Amino acid sequence: MGEKLYDWDPAEGLDTPEAIAVFLSGALETGDSGYIANALGVAARAKGMSDLAQETGLSRSHLYEALSSEGNPTLDTTMRLIKAFGVDLEAKAHTEAQAG
Repeated sequence: MGEKLYDWDPAEGLDTPEAIAVFLSGALETGDSGYIANALGVAARAKGMSDLAQETGLSRSHLYEALSSEGNPTLDTTMRLIKAFGVDLEAKAHTEAQAG
């Protein structure tokens, strides 16, 4: 018998600020700006673009454009999203393994 594949949307599990924080932390650890922008987009879908537009003061079209696969969200957009997600960004020193 063949195995049945299911569509999985990572946004479905991002229903609390804690879940979003863990998800975004993993993306930030990659250091890949495209991956981070995509993760912000996933979190934004989980929160709801209309709600985010209202909370951030940014238009839905701006959010969709900035968080698309070709997008490049500005620091201002990113910080507004982070605040609306109910999470904080935190800086930490590299470990020896990361610094090399």
